[in-house]
Amino acid sequence: MAIETPTRTSTGGRLAYTDLRDWLKHVDAMGQLKFVNGANTEEDIGQATDVLHHTAGSPAVLFDNIPGYQPGYRVLVNPFNTHPRIAFSVGVPHDVPTSVQQEHWRQRLHAFQPLAHVEVSDGPVMENIMRGDDVDLTKFPAPKWHPNDGGRYIGTGSFDVTRDPDDGWVNCGTYRVMLHNAKQVGYYISPGKHGRIHRQKWFDRNEPCPVVMVLGSHPLMFLAACTEIPYGLTEYDWVGGIAGEPVKTIKGPITGLPFPADAEIVLEGFASNATRLPEGPFGEWTGYYASDIRPEPVLDVKAVYHRNDPILLGLPPNKPVDEQARYRAWLRSALLFDDIQKAGVPDVQGVWAHEVGGSRLFLAVSIKQRYAGHARQAGHIAAMCHAGAYLGRIVVVVDEDIDPTNLEDVMWAVCTRSDPERSIDLIKRAWSGPLDPAIHPDQKGFNSRLIIDACRPFEWKDKFPPVCNLNAEQQRVARERWGWLVQ
Repeated sequence: MAIETPTRTSTGGRLAYTDLRDWLKHVDAMGQLKFVNGANTEEDIGQATDVLHHTAGSPAVLFDNIPGYQPGYRVLVNPFNTHPRIAFSVGVPHDVPTSVQQEHWRQRLHAFQPLAHVEVSDGPVMENIMRGDDVDLTKFPAPKWHPNDGGRYIGTGSFDVTRDPDDGWVNCGTYRVMLHNAKQVGYYISPGKHGRIHRQKWFDRNEPCPVVMVLGSHPLMFLAACTEIPYGLTEYDWVGGIAGEPVKTIKGPITGLPFPADAEIVLEGFASNATRLPEGPFGEWTGYYASDIRPEPVLDVKAVYHRNDPILLGLPPNKPVDEQARYRAWLRSALLFDDIQKAGVPDVQGVWAHEVGGSRLFLAVSIKQRYAGHARQAGHIAAMCHAGAYLGRIVVVVDEDIDPTNLEDVMWAVCTRSDPERSIDLIKRAWSGPLDPAIHPDQKGFNSRLIIDACRPFEWKDKFPPVCNLNAEQQRVARERWGWLVQ
């Protein structure tokens, strides 16, 4: 299917919006934005976010006039809880079925070429500047997102910018950020993540790690930072390639690190291996407090830049299925499909990183079997490729007549086409981390993977009992004729 996406008339890019504020105008025009005044950060915003996250199709919400904070200092939650809003954010048709959105997105990824970011001298983020003794992070309304969190988290819909001291590669990654006091924040990064690798390299040199934290940004920039972008590729350049126009960045006056000129709030400073404070607990994407409290590195904030009436982007994880599970499933499924194909697996029909597993713990892959071992090959690669490797658990491979996005369809295939004695493989000592709730607290780091071959046995698939329900085309005709009965 050829992809034709209308370009934006103002600058010729592939997106219909310019920054977070323009995105809000479009979403409001779609009828998918609500406004709340007077909710507090201690309880109200977190409670409301939980309700929104666990309600499919719920709107984005902008909180203002927050008690104890200056009017206009706002918090945006739930921006990516629907497939149409995710599709709109990445610049593919949003008013079509999810399967069509995914086809457009896969083709965009297949044709992708990075586009280098460009340095500019000024931008909206420099409207307000705090340096040195003037730095006061408590002026921003950082909510307590879950009742038992160890503090308020100013960074959930944020990303950290770091540079590899060896080769200069700049990475943008999403990691939780806890507000300690007016001038310090703590940040946890899981082992193996790019930002942690960079930070450790600086620490190994006995040097402080320069860091920029962006606490509200262009939606596509945030989605890039929380997605498995290839090692060595700067997320700014990935966003430029997807958007069709370069990201404009400002060179940090203190760290030299680039940050978006249109960002809402930016923190700039240094982390030292010698300075650590207790961080956590924090409710995570698995639905548990799985990482407890531990001393974690602290960012000493030397400067803050923010727009007038800044918007803090809040995307806290909650028990799946939640907003994070939905947008990451949409994004990761296409990347996983691409990784499996690039590894040489033929006839992949569909892939879905299921929301119930937080888009990581339960993966489904549909193939058209071509040879003995085809299903096992697809399952093992899905479990260990870049998009699927971190903290996975279960991979199910199904035939082409099974819709991998339909959890009931996938489990029906598991129940009726797999037999435990011949259908199950295990991978041991795979990449996990402290957030894995199923691993003993003293043994975190590795986990195992379950590969379930839920395809018809290849060697006798022609003798497998035929399915008794309507096929896909017959179902389409039936829906057209009789769909009115269920409306």
